[in-house]
Amino acid sequence: MDAEELIESVIRALMFIAGVLGNNWLAIRSMPTTKAAVRTNEILFINLALSNLITNYLVDLPDTMADFAGTWFLGETYCGVFRFSADLSETSSIFTTFFISIFWHQKLVRSLKRGGSPVLMDSLRLVGLLLAGSWTVALVFSVPHFFFVKVEGANESEADCVDYFPDAVAGQTYEIIYLTLANALPLAGIVTTSVQILVTLLRNHRRIRSHNTEPSKTQTRKRSDEKRNDMDANAPARPSSEVQGSGVQMDQAGQQVILSGPPQRAVTVKSSSNIQVRAAKSVVAVATVFLVCWLTHLLLRITSNIHTSSLVVEVASYIAASYTCIIPYIFLYGVKKLSCSCINNT
Repeated sequence: MDAEELIESVIRALMFIAGVLGNNWLAIRSMPTTKAAVRTNEILFINLALSNLITNYLVDLPDTMADFAGTWFLGETYCGVFRFSADLSETSSIFTTFFISIFWHQKLVRSLKRGGSPVLMDSLRLVGLLLAGSWTVALVFSVPHFFFVKVEGANESEADCVDYFPDAVAGQTYEIIYLTLANALPLAGIVTTSVQILVTLLRNHRRIRSHNTEPSKTQTRKRSDEKRNDMDANAPARPSSEVQGSGVQMDQAGQQVILSGPPQRAVTVKSSSNIQVRAAKSVVAVATVFLVCWLTHLLLRITSNIHTSSLVVEVASYIAASYTCIIPYIFLYGVKKLSCSCINNT
């Protein structure tokens, strides 16, 4: 193994370690504490982590071992498992990322407009059906790779596991259908949803800034506060229960709102909105990484169908591996679960 191949193998090994740690951490931190506390985002994160771990353990690990060995040494039987697992986990991961982007877009919009009321994808039954459908689609597209593979090479020291369709037209037809339904369409959905999230965040930021910079409203609010204080000073004392049952809080636009209920409720709503905004920003970050990785991956796979090249296939596999080892950390940061709870409690 020359220096260039050694560097490539070491990079692949580091990506494998980062992916295993990140996706296991995402799955562990997303585990619900009780059955009654199961939430949609936890189910989606666990499913995404499991999808990526299939890639980490059944694709990246043997591929890394083959890189260090300099040849495919696991036989043709595992070659079928290798190709099957690659497309199964890839398809499931793409669809799960799409569902996560839709979920956080709904939560963000509802949080900013209606104070965090339930959304459509809060339904665990709906999410379960969507995930079951995505795994079914992934399974259908992955099964052919279990049979139409071979280990090719001029000699045993240069053997490699590749897809092999006896009919070239059938192989190209399959790739076109697969790349369209399981890659291009979810990719377009993720980009569209992320753009909507970004537009919503920008509009909300612009609305808050405009309210904070209007002097007339500020002066009016100050005069209103002064008048209310004078009235409270001259008014007879109220029962303690009545005082505790009211409060003044700030709404999403930065304006004061007099609450008829406990002030803790407004604080909870505001905190929930902040969580939705932070999580939505993480979705945009993931979508950016997703777009760069999978758009390049998609183009490389199309190129490999036109002109078969082992280098193109290798680059495409590296790009797919980079995606699975980056996004778990972005999501963990977005939902404030990147740190260990045991550390926070000490």
